[in-house]
Amino acid sequence: MIDEIQNLIDQYLAWLKDKTVLKQVADEWVEVTTPHLDRHNDCLQIYVRRENGAYLMVDDGYTINDLLSCGCKLNTPKREELLNMTLAGFGVEKKGDVLQVRATKDNFPLKKHNLLQAMLAVNDMFYLARPKATNLFYEDVVAWLDKSEIRYTPKIKFAGKSGYDHMFDFVIPSSKNRPERIIQTITNPSRNTAESVVLKWLDTRNTRPADSSYFAILNDWEESVSPRVVDALENYDATPVPWSKRDKVVEELAA
Repeated sequence: MIDEIQNLIDQYLAWLKDKTVLKQVADEWVEVTTPHLDRHNDCLQIYVRRENGAYLMVDDGYTINDLLSCGCKLNTPKREELLNMTLAGFGVEKKGDVLQVRATKDNFPLKKHNLLQAMLAVNDMFYLARPKATNLFYEDVVAWLDKSEIRYTPKIKFAGKSGYDHMFDFVIPSSKNRPERIIQTITNPSRNTAESVVLKWLDTRNTRPADSSYFAILNDWEESVSPRVVDALENYDATPVPWSKRDKVVEELAA
């Protein structure tokens, strides 16, 4: 099984390299187009320049401005706190509307990975599937966990076998009755978001206790979750939990 997972990770890294395109867009900036897709199915792009012997990488304000243009406001104290906590977990700074990191030659791959993961996390977490919703899906999940008396630690980062770090929304520590449980929310369930969630799990599962379990809570407020999303999660021992069926796992998570 270890060899199989290692082969999948090797394929993933090769895919990243083959599908990454560089373009000089100004005297000092290089545009990096990655194979990671946002919710519009557009490839994520970052911009890199040398700065004081190091490298500055930015998203050029795309992530936050895209959310604002879609009607998702980030100007409440609770949402600002959640945004800052998410970015801090990836070591990403927010300067105005721009997300950015600074890197050296030695940590460039890790910093690039962290910036892209932060862009994806913010994109999914703050995207309101219901335009008139007052809460974010993440906030709804937090309220449900609290109401169900499920103890948890939010925003936990684990190192993967690849050497990259991955952030998960919640971790429930092991008890005498249950092993460690890791939870990831998916606001906008799709093939792309499911693949991202699966890859995080594949890269970190061997660094966690052998009996750890993984749950993906899927937003199905307005649309049912595609069977392809469910299959992608189940094929790699992740448990998909549609929001409409969340009460079925309360006992397992609260134990």
